[in-house]
Amino acid sequence: MKILIVDDSKAMRMIVCRTLRQTDFSGFTVIEAENGVDALKKIASEAPDLVLSDWNMPEMKGIDLLKRVRETGSKVRFGFITSESSLETKRLANESGADFLVTKPFTPDSMQAALNPILS
Repeated sequence: MKILIVDDSKAMRMIVCRTLRQTDFSGFTVIEAENGVDALKKIASEAPDLVLSDWNMPEMKGIDLLKRVRETGSKVRFGFITSESSLETKRLANESGADFLVTKPFTPDSMQAALNPILS
């Protein structure tokens, strides 16, 4: 399984990767993108099974990335890992085709809970 982690912060990409390794999931490879534009290229070239994206990024916000991905007809699993936690944000993510939204700060347990329904 290939997982694309999209975040403009290298440190946050490393934290997400480390947290994934602390869950019960194994056998995955991580690909990284620093913004939505970079992510679109990686989705096309790498065909990840799962995208974990931040919401607020330069170049292209995570929600715009999700909309662009869905416009192409892609059904790639897509989740947000973000500090945005309003009901409006969650509603917009859901209506746009996100599989889940994990709020920062997160733990291996909260990541596991979000991923279980889609990776089991």
